[in-house]
Amino acid sequence: MKLLTATTLLLASSAVFARPAPLVSIPTHDAFFNSIAQHCGKAFEGKVAVDNAKGVSSFADKKLVMHVRKCTDTELQVPFHVGDDASRTWIITKTGSGLSLKHDHRHKDGTNDISTMYGGHTLDAGFAQMQSFPADQYSKELFVEQGIAQSVGNTWQMYIYPDVFTYRLIRQGREFKVDFDLTKPITPPSAPWGYKD
Repeated sequence: MKLLTATTLLLASSAVFARPAPLVSIPTHDAFFNSIAQHCGKAFEGKVAVDNAKGVSSFADKKLVMHVRKCTDTELQVPFHVGDDASRTWIITKTGSGLSLKHDHRHKDGTNDISTMYGGHTLDAGFAQMQSFPADQYSKELFVEQGIAQSVGNTWQMYIYPDVFTYRLIRQGREFKVDFDLTKPITPPSAPWGYKD
């Protein structure tokens, strides 16, 4: 009888472990994620609101477009087109311990840029309208290897309100911010480099 009970318990525990763990999420992360996802398939034009970089900005006089291109229950792919440059895609992922933001950078032929998949992960609940993504360890190591150690202090922020979506980069002495008008959808652009329509 004892052997049977032990076997039953072992089988029961194996069945528990065989099931995938539920994706844990909290209301502020879900609300933020869902607010972006509700625009899936739409594209919006933006304008640089702040850019305190010295010299001529590579974003100056360029058409800036975000496209909420692909959405699943756990991942959003949002290409960010800068003029004819379709090298950038923001990837927002539910990780089970928060939200991750990655920057997928590609060359025109679809191959990875040397600087790709950098980003960060939420450290707290944030807000339904705003989340912050301080640079993760992979990104810090990448920045140091590339000789841009100042970027180790990067924090990316995203804001979503009914009328505007904002992408913001901050670190000591540096701020870059683009606001996108969510009230005026535009024709979506072609797929970003490395992706297919």
